[in-house]
Amino acid sequence: MGKISLRAAALLAATTAFFATPAHAELVNAKNPETIKAIIESQGWPATLVSKPGDDPYIESTRNGLKFLVLFMNCDEGKNCKTLQYYMGFSDAKGVSLDKLNKWNKEKRFARGYKDEEGDPVLEMDVDLDFAGIPRENVGETFNTWAALMDSYREFVFEK
Repeated sequence: MGKISLRAAALLAATTAFFATPAHAELVNAKNPETIKAIIESQGWPATLVSKPGDDPYIESTRNGLKFLVLFMNCDEGKNCKTLQYYMGFSDAKGVSLDKLNKWNKEKRFARGYKDEEGDPVLEMDVDLDFAGIPRENVGETFNTWAALMDSYREFVFEK
């Protein structure tokens, strides 16, 4: 009787493990801009996809009054993109010093700040979605990270 109980227990454990295994997460890559647009909108942010023949697509969005772009990069003739770049800038903060921006880059992870060609402080964050992509939840989490960095960067740039 003990052997039957052990076999039954082993079968039950194997069956439980099989059914408890989570289904594969949906992988998201940068090949379909509409999917990225939907993820942005699921955050509660408006999103406008801009796609012109011959150009790489991008998405315009805002969050808490901050405008930003999601640029599709490493594309083949505007399609089959591999990476994203989140981008924002402040045209009304040209007086921020390079030393201050270097401090940001030294103390923060995931995004970099610098002055663009017009002298505006900008913030960029790269997201690699190459190959099969990454789970949808992880893409959403990159937007949570981006949101926190945008808020932090605004405070940093405009602090006295």
